[in-house]
Amino acid sequence: MPWSCCSGRWPWRTAFPRSDRRTVRRRCWWWALWSGGRWSRGGDTGPGSCSPGTGSLCFPCCPVTGTSCTPRRYDVEQPVWSAPADDAATAAALQDRFAALLGQEPDGVWAAPGRVNVIGEHTDYNGGFALPMALPHRTYAAVRRREDGVLRLASAQRRGLWEGRVEDVRRDGVCGWPAYVAGVAAVLAERVGAEAVGVDVLVDGHVPVGAGLSSSAALSCSLAVALRDLVPGLSQMSVEDLVTACVRAENEVAGAATGGMDQTVSLRAVDGHLLLLDARDFTVVPVAWTLPQHEVLVVDTRAHHSLADGQYERRRRTCEAAAAALRLTSLRELSADRLDDADVRSVLAGIPDAPARVRHVVTENDRVLDLVAGLREQDASRVGALMTASHVSLRDDYEVSAVELDVAVEAALGAGAEGARMTGGGFGGSAIALVRREEVDVVAAAVLAAFVTAGLTPPVFLEAAPSRPAGRVL
Repeated sequence: MPWSCCSGRWPWRTAFPRSDRRTVRRRCWWWALWSGGRWSRGGDTGPGSCSPGTGSLCFPCCPVTGTSCTPRRYDVEQPVWSAPADDAATAAALQDRFAALLGQEPDGVWAAPGRVNVIGEHTDYNGGFALPMALPHRTYAAVRRREDGVLRLASAQRRGLWEGRVEDVRRDGVCGWPAYVAGVAAVLAERVGAEAVGVDVLVDGHVPVGAGLSSSAALSCSLAVALRDLVPGLSQMSVEDLVTACVRAENEVAGAATGGMDQTVSLRAVDGHLLLLDARDFTVVPVAWTLPQHEVLVVDTRAHHSLADGQYERRRRTCEAAAAALRLTSLRELSADRLDDADVRSVLAGIPDAPARVRHVVTENDRVLDLVAGLREQDASRVGALMTASHVSLRDDYEVSAVELDVAVEAALGAGAEGARMTGGGFGGSAIALVRREEVDVVAAAVLAAFVTAGLTPPVFLEAAPSRPAGRVL
């Protein structure tokens, strides 16, 4: 995602990956010091500030672009918590706002959860295992069906109204968050025709954006379940078909190379359970959360995460090339005890970065199954140790961690967490920690202090409990 000031793109029109943050800071270091401002992510609502909830990064009062927003300062004394929205209150408010904005009542309000992956990262597109769960944090969509093939899309977090025709989505392309909604309509139109899936939509996102918690999947899945319920020709679609439609929408229209785990969790979650997902056929087995004295603490590092920036796709191509060179359908077929075989090492040596990337995928699959066994044995120490080992592998072999993620993990472990790891695609986003319930506040405070000491933007904390799947709420 390109770096931007509050009022627009960098004047150099250069896209900076997260790893190049120092380069960006050096270019305007004098202004940051003079203004006393801090780097911040969207959330301000004052004049000239970023659109709330967009995840864009703001430069305070940047003279190069003429931005005049007020420098943002953070209260670093106490952790900031992001609580899930109340379904009834949120749906009622969204219904009223829909009517005011679009002139009529919606046909209903639907919601889909984000997800957090307890373990099993970058295994889904390699035919492997993962162990995610749905978050109680959801994206809500008030929807009214149209019969003219027109899409009108609005967000409670953004100004303006996007309008287009379903039949033009693929031809003309769609940018930004509307692509995830319009893409679903375009894919489902293949079943019933473009005229049948025209809709007015107002979305309200309560899944942190850019945090690696599948806000994009929550967005697309919220419309998918709405269209299934509203369009007669889609009413018999299986949940597996809806997953496929949402994956295609993200891949083909939004340009995000997602592997399908996020959509599967959002649409197939089981309340109170994690899902053991087999990405080879996308079957799921519910796994009960058996550690009632512990909870998963999510640390949104506020280091923006994006699937569409190319890093994800490069690693995916490396894994696919490695599997093809080894004459495997996917890396799922390669066992850990073969990693040191001379023939395997010889093949992988000919593909840049492949030895380390493959080692992560193969060993991560084993860690997923071991962690499931640890949950069944109610062994919190074993579960925590496997989470930490996963982080080390993601940091060193898959190279998708970031300074913020490493700081969060080390601070949580130092404060007594049983285990901790980055979660999601990486390059920013969120970390998680397995923490005893009575120590959650202590661990959160330690992580916050570590961020302040390191000069990083203070994180936001979420308490994650396995939640329910997408569906109608009003």
